[in-house]
Amino acid sequence: MPALPRLTPRQRALLGDRFPGAELVGDHSWGLIGTTVLRLRHAGRDLAVKAGDDADTHIARELRAHREWTGPLRGSAPELVYADADAKLLVTGWLPGELVQGRPAEQEPGTYRQAGALLARLHGQAGTVDDGYEARMRDRALRQLDTPHRIAPDTEARLRAEIATWPDGPATLVPTHGDWQPRNWLVHHGTVTVIDFGRADLRPAHTDLCRLAVQQFRDRPELERAFLDGYGDDPRTGSAWRRELLREAIGTAVWAHRVGDERFERQGHRMVAEALDPPVSRPRPADPRPEDGPRPSSARCSR
Repeated sequence: MPALPRLTPRQRALLGDRFPGAELVGDHSWGLIGTTVLRLRHAGRDLAVKAGDDADTHIARELRAHREWTGPLRGSAPELVYADADAKLLVTGWLPGELVQGRPAEQEPGTYRQAGALLARLHGQAGTVDDGYEARMRDRALRQLDTPHRIAPDTEARLRAEIATWPDGPATLVPTHGDWQPRNWLVHHGTVTVIDFGRADLRPAHTDLCRLAVQQFRDRPELERAFLDGYGDDPRTGSAWRRELLREAIGTAVWAHRVGDERFERQGHRMVAEALDPPVSRPRPADPRPEDGPRPSSARCSR
């Protein structure tokens, strides 16, 4: 086993025992958080290795996702090969393809139609009603505002005032990816697949549209229409969607400041401003027409 960067001795030993003679192909770690992502080659097969540090919470989420929720995505998501939860170590098969982000595929409606259909398969699994979800999310947003950040004081005051009005009602939760956007999509011979379930959890379905809404959909309504065509419906509704946009904006601004990602922090501040004072809205994309093909029944908001 070659020298593997940033892994603990136990993680290296486990990999050496399970994959003797594996070769390091590349290091795909972000560097902003304590998760190491490596590409290894073992017995003619490429593998993705994820290893967490002491503060990591993503490996446990990803392992749960692979064990409980990725079944409907078989062939379109990595296959779990090996994991040790205590060691914060996870190994999957390496999916072929290139990241959609920054490639021509990121601008193509067909990419979003496929991504919407994939998300419908994930969300279409059995949901659960959680009476405490809204209260937990409200308290979480307030805790984030209690930590160091660079949101302007008057803006913070507006956020706190609005958060105080949020209801405690129940929410329907389904398996979600948590970071559904082109940086976690691959395209290979025109087919879109998805990676990185490190933020997977049970949440309302609309949460998986937040990052697309404030990025790719913001100035490209045709991409939004294609995505919803593939998904089969639009899970975003009224006040619940506004609350989610505010929570996402706060979390982005606070987290980016904590890890020192100034570009992402600027995006978070823009998201806060636009969530509090939405731009003049354009018409929401129409529901797919019957001639566009059947809607996936698993993607209904009533699930």
